[in-house]
Amino acid sequence: MTEFQKYIQRYLDLIPSENWLEELKRTEEQTVGIYGKLSEEQSAFAYAEGKWTLKELLLHLSDTERVFQYRILAFARGDKNELPGFDEERYAQNSYANERSLGSLLEEYRLVRKSSQILLETLNPSVLNNIGTANGNEISAETIGKLIVGHNIHHLNIIEERYLPEL
Repeated sequence: MTEFQKYIQRYLDLIPSENWLEELKRTEEQTVGIYGKLSEEQSAFAYAEGKWTLKELLLHLSDTERVFQYRILAFARGDKNELPGFDEERYAQNSYANERSLGSLLEEYRLVRKSSQILLETLNPSVLNNIGTANGNEISAETIGKLIVGHNIHHLNIIEERYLPEL
């Protein structure tokens, strides 16, 4: 197993069932449920200096999902161009998430997730096995879809373990 495979496996291992499309919906419900109970003040909380606020973390989920959507679309459509990586820290630094309302960030998250659901549910199952290269690593469209779920669960776990106990 390559280092990349080990890296992504930690996210894939978090998916609690084989029905990852159903888990896509479930993680949206969990995320909206947690964020829906936060006040504006709480959403500006970071559990340590240099860590993202809850607003930044929520926008990180949307940003990452958008990048993953594009990769899924490109690979599903047979695009053989190598796709670039992205710097999540730079994205967060330039997101201005803390200047936005929690409501607007939640709306964006829901819409991005709905877009992922539509994309993944309407792809012909045969293209989910299409392989492409992103950030120098080969990966299938289906694995990227699963990474959306596992990545979201990873951050839900961080919220539960590091943020919520401090609020």
